[in-house]
Amino acid sequence: MNQREREQAIAALAGQRILVLGDVMLDEFFWGSARRIAPEAPVPVVEIERESYVLGGAANVAANIRALGGVPLVVGVVGDDLAAEHLRDALLRWHLEWHGLVVDPDRPTTRKTRVMVNAHQMARFDRESRQPIAKSIEAAIIAKVEEWLPQVAAVAVSDYDKGALTPRVLRQALVAARRRGLPVALDPKPARFARYQPVTIVTPNHHEAAAVAQSPITDDASLGGVCRRLSAMLGDAHILVTRGEAGMTLYEAAGRLRHIPAAAREVYDVTGAGDTVLATLTLGLGAGLSLRHSAELANRAAGVVVGKLGTATARPDELLAGQARVARRPAR
Repeated sequence: MNQREREQAIAALAGQRILVLGDVMLDEFFWGSARRIAPEAPVPVVEIERESYVLGGAANVAANIRALGGVPLVVGVVGDDLAAEHLRDALLRWHLEWHGLVVDPDRPTTRKTRVMVNAHQMARFDRESRQPIAKSIEAAIIAKVEEWLPQVAAVAVSDYDKGALTPRVLRQALVAARRRGLPVALDPKPARFARYQPVTIVTPNHHEAAAVAQSPITDDASLGGVCRRLSAMLGDAHILVTRGEAGMTLYEAAGRLRHIPAAAREVYDVTGAGDTVLATLTLGLGAGLSLRHSAELANRAAGVVVGKLGTATARPDELLAGQARVARRPAR
């Protein structure tokens, strides 16, 4: 895209309503400094100075959609706990609807706690259940999806394999979206790949793509072969492979392979970059942009967020600039 086309594409994102379905999470950060070693063990003593709570997983996809001017409607599962309250508060800070969160008192809210010392991550603690949700929770999620599908232009599915996207939930949501002619973009897990049908496009990284295809990626020819195999597995879906510093590769089901160079000037933290890609790609498709232009915007957005510290989002002005600037502070 040239600059004018990019401006028009970014402007088209505003106001697009997107259904976000998947594993919502709370990203919890403890920020501090370490100046001494504990007397009882050879570990640093971290003096916590502040803490912050931001949206993670599917909820971070929603935050990225909002940051780019879209209107996300997020559906997922939370527990009946303090983490769920923090997650709702974070959604409200983004002016996001939280009534799509189904409460399951028998499981915890998925929470990732990171200890940050002098702007570097020292440790991470995960509190979660990966057990499939109960049938009653499945029914509640499906009902919310069916309620909101008539109101949206596209669907983003964020699968972190935390139990919310059961085979029943996936099948009914994807079939209902296809029935309405809605584009669906999905961030996959390799072990569950065969379940992602029908879908418009999936966004594996290159390691995941190689694992699913059971074939190493060593050059363009092998990458093309992997993409063809993945596309065939999903009934001729499109594939967008994220490749880190090599950028992205878009495989269109007709057989075209298009490489998109990385947009980041400096990679500082890749936390949540996949969420940003999924959000921007889905917004583009919902706005009626081509696969190519949607993928190019997603690439630029990823280049922005990897230059920021912590779970982050990209703004329209940053997409226009197209270059990541290092932000050594948490995203708000």
